[in-house]
Amino acid sequence: MGLSVMPKAHLSDADVADALQRAVSVAGVILDVLAEADPLGLRRRTHDLGSGAGAGCLGGAFNLAARVLDCADLPGTQSWERKDRTARIQWWVRRVGAIDTVLVAFPGVFGVLAKRLPIQDVFGFANQALVLCAVAREYGITDTPTQVRLLASVLCGRELDKSSAAMDPEEAWPELSDRSIIGKLWHLAGILNAVSEELGKRPHPRSIFRYFAMLPWIGAVADYLGEYGALVRAADAGETWILAQDNEVDEAGSAPDAREAVTDPMV
Repeated sequence: MGLSVMPKAHLSDADVADALQRAVSVAGVILDVLAEADPLGLRRRTHDLGSGAGAGCLGGAFNLAARVLDCADLPGTQSWERKDRTARIQWWVRRVGAIDTVLVAFPGVFGVLAKRLPIQDVFGFANQALVLCAVAREYGITDTPTQVRLLASVLCGRELDKSSAAMDPEEAWPELSDRSIIGKLWHLAGILNAVSEELGKRPHPRSIFRYFAMLPWIGAVADYLGEYGALVRAADAGETWILAQDNEVDEAGSAPDAREAVTDPMV
């Protein structure tokens, strides 16, 4: 039996909530850029393409660029406004999530060697967290505590209570206040050692893809297909969690706006 010199640490619900609060904050910034950034006004321009606006070479170039964005169904464009919630969620999964999965799968070119490092779980966790936050937004859930509880449930297998999810990050480590610098660093090392266990709880590729992922080069393709399937399942699990919360509110006397989670037919 091997001995490890690394300290052992158990991540409490407060620890997980603290980390996920930071993840939600970063995801929020990314989603704001993807959904709202329009420095050239091209998204707004898609709503006026039929009016003949934009005369001249420059106006024609802007119109062409606006049509490209409209064909891509980018949030804020005219085509996006015509989409229902189901189609918008599928856009986040199939466009943003699918592109990000390329980064998640890239280590697969090294085959089984990549499995010795947690980098793929880190990227996969981040990708799934981003898409789950986007799904939450499409359901009108923009508050951080609820998004934290969603990520904790789907990605970490933890059901956080509302008080834990709403905790001030500065209150998440009260036991460290009286420790020495060395003690804090040692505890932090233990936390980092425990993070890999939490990352490993996220939805993973199915076993058939994991077997092929051990092969060099081919592993990248297998990883991509497997990670994309895991992403779709994570999004579906997120919708299921949201609908369950809606049902709880409904039982308390408020009518939710609910629908069935739709599984991507590609997976």
